[in-house]
Amino acid sequence: MIPNARPSRHQSDRAAEIVAREAATFIAREASTGSLITVIRAQSVSHGDRIMVFVSVFPIEKARTALAFLERQREAFSEYLKQHARIRIPRIDFMLDNNESLAEVPKS
Repeated sequence: MIPNARPSRHQSDRAAEIVAREAATFIAREASTGSLITVIRAQSVSHGDRIMVFVSVFPIEKARTALAFLERQREAFSEYLKQHARIRIPRIDFMLDNNESLAEVPKS
């Protein structure tokens, strides 16, 4: 690959998949048991310069605390990625995605 060339769409998507998987492992290892943080997906933006990791938090009341934890752990997660993934490390942003909490569960 040319040093200053942007990664292809396939490479960006693959990097996002790797980041999502590694984020799930990292969060499971590092997060407290006060809430459940689940990685929903990761999306590459800015031509692969940033990856947004979308998470769901339960209970929803703990969402702000969970996002603050993830922001504090961003550098530690980047170091974790350097050790566990063979990809160029982009900037990682964590975003809340609790859309599934809006879905109604059918009563049986």
